[in-house]
Amino acid sequence: MKKNNYSYIGIALTILVFGIIFIPRIVDRVTNGDVSRQSGRSDQKQPETGLSDLAFIEINGEAKKVPAFAFTNQDGKTITNKDYEGKVYVIEFFFTTCPTICPRMSQNLVQIQNTFKGFNDFGVASFTINPSHDTPEVLKAYAEKYGVTNPNWNLMTGDKDAIYTLANQGFNLYAAEEESVAGGFEHSGNFALVDKNGFIRSRVDDFGNPIIYYRGVVSEAEKVDDDGIKEEISALKADIKKLLNE
Repeated sequence: MKKNNYSYIGIALTILVFGIIFIPRIVDRVTNGDVSRQSGRSDQKQPETGLSDLAFIEINGEAKKVPAFAFTNQDGKTITNKDYEGKVYVIEFFFTTCPTICPRMSQNLVQIQNTFKGFNDFGVASFTINPSHDTPEVLKAYAEKYGVTNPNWNLMTGDKDAIYTLANQGFNLYAAEEESVAGGFEHSGNFALVDKNGFIRSRVDDFGNPIIYYRGVVSEAEKVDDDGIKEEISALKADIKKLLNE
């Protein structure tokens, strides 16, 4: 009996020592925010900022923002970057006489447009890289041909040097005159995604790096083209939705 009593006394002393030493430490960690009461729950709320998991594209440690621009749209109106403030929008560079990738890009953008029909805070900004040919009247006819109905989709023309500077330096979306290629111009087939505050955003790859741009040529229905390139239109639509909810 004495041996058992000693065992009980030992257990009690152990519990007492544990309480004296460790419980104040645990309370202190909870008080200072080191331990979250929610850490084991699956219903945690998103950060109070309300931002999605889409990355900001950074250059020299700063989030890349759309440069200021001012061009004329298909209705003859002057459109600037300020017209897109408060809107999520997709950027592309194209030209109406393009015999290769532009028609596919336009079709994909129209499909995206139709997905977000009725969203007043969604738009598209299309800049022609052949402004000498693509007048507002030509752009208007092109918009009607492809079924552009979103009032926030502006097809823009203007000073050639300003457009090429915007493409190559503002967005790093390649554009150039090249007589040796079909149509006489080369340009990227990618889309850029911009949030409501004018920042360029994208999802990240498996290594945590921003993909920066979305492939605009391969359609969602195709899934994969003849060269094995996977479509990214479905990803773009999912990410537009995320930004609209921010």
